[in-house]
Amino acid sequence: MRFSSKPTLLVFLILFTSWLHAQDDLLGLVGEDEPKKEYVKAAFKSSRVINAHSMEFINPGTMDFRILHRFGNIDQGLKNFFGLDQASMRMGFDFGLRPNLMVGVGRSTYKKEVDGFIKYAPLRQSKGPGSFPVTVALVAGMTVDGLPWSDPTRENYFTSRLAYYFSAIVGRKFSDAFTLQITPTVVHKNLVQLQTDVNDIMGVGVGGRLKLNKRMALTWDYTQVFNGLTDGYQNPLSLGLDIESGGHVFQLHISNSAGMNERAFITETTGQWGKGEVRMGFNLSRMFQLKKKKS
Repeated sequence: MRFSSKPTLLVFLILFTSWLHAQDDLLGLVGEDEPKKEYVKAAFKSSRVINAHSMEFINPGTMDFRILHRFGNIDQGLKNFFGLDQASMRMGFDFGLRPNLMVGVGRSTYKKEVDGFIKYAPLRQSKGPGSFPVTVALVAGMTVDGLPWSDPTRENYFTSRLAYYFSAIVGRKFSDAFTLQITPTVVHKNLVQLQTDVNDIMGVGVGGRLKLNKRMALTWDYTQVFNGLTDGYQNPLSLGLDIESGGHVFQLHISNSAGMNERAFITETTGQWGKGEVRMGFNLSRMFQLKKKKS
């Protein structure tokens, strides 16, 4: 009796191919089990705490349209309806370029200032292989005073309108509910009011977030200024309540500062919390996707 080798060879090929597929599946499972580096997200729900920059970045290809609105002092009583008859605001446009890089511009009614900034994080908090415990972000910004010259008869220079600030943010999201950051900052003014005033003002900010539930969180923002504050100026302190709703974040807050950029709120805050010289306000952030996400 003679047997053909063709069926035997066919069976062998089928079994061998099945074995190769099984090996590929096993290797795929092994690859999935390997730990991967993951960056920590949602430390804050916005790229700002209240006044100051936060350790958070907006996504690449996204524009954040921000309206910061602040009323007058509460201690003015009924004559100004507890400050609601007065208002100052800043309107800004922030753009995400990379996961750790963003830029922004804005315009404030306070001193009619235009400001711009760039923020970059060389180190980001992460988990897994090569993880890092904190986020380190660097911010550089410039402001331009838009008020008319106080003395137009003398020779005035455009550079006198300029001020700069440089910040280093070191922050950590300790849990889903709690985030804390510190922000050493230097503000440089090209022109100061008196010869005895300093051009470089230094301070350290502290900001944080405490999550209350899925849509609400408490935030705070304080800067201790070490030099350059003359009589009448105070350290800025703001307390806020973040409310998430759909594609935007709405924040109610109380602050002793009228200005809403670093030069303004760090160097020119006049309100005293102990005397009720605080202002109610709100920040509104609305995200727009300018570039399609890569699939």
